[in-house]
Amino acid sequence: MKAEVVSVDFKESFAREILNYGHTLGHAIEIHSKFKLRHGEAVSIGLVYAAELAAARSLISSEILAMHRNLLSNLNLPITYYRTAWPTLRPILALDKKSRGDTIRFVTLTGLGSTSRLEDLTSNELDEAYERISS
Repeated sequence: MKAEVVSVDFKESFAREILNYGHTLGHAIEIHSKFKLRHGEAVSIGLVYAAELAAARSLISSEILAMHRNLLSNLNLPITYYRTAWPTLRPILALDKKSRGDTIRFVTLTGLGSTSRLEDLTSNELDEAYERISS
């Protein structure tokens, strides 16, 4: 699937950004953990964070959010990260390749198999979603 998406969208417009679902926070966590977490583990946390953002905007149901948490947990992947890390993670998010200026972009779901992009999130929305995935 990745090869198909990349071949259709070589210049990384939104169609290709879909492959980055969960990666915005995931990459920040990799950096924060000094790469002690594997890429898939960090992205797992990022998937739940993106789902929390989408659920807060009513883009997905609480059932789909719960499916994220349950599926990843059942695969023994982490779904939370340190509460105390947020002040360090927050500025790292702005370094993500999907960000434009001060706008942090998150690829999110609007349903099973349907994606969207959030780029008008407030600091409060980002903080509250992180609080829900922090441990």
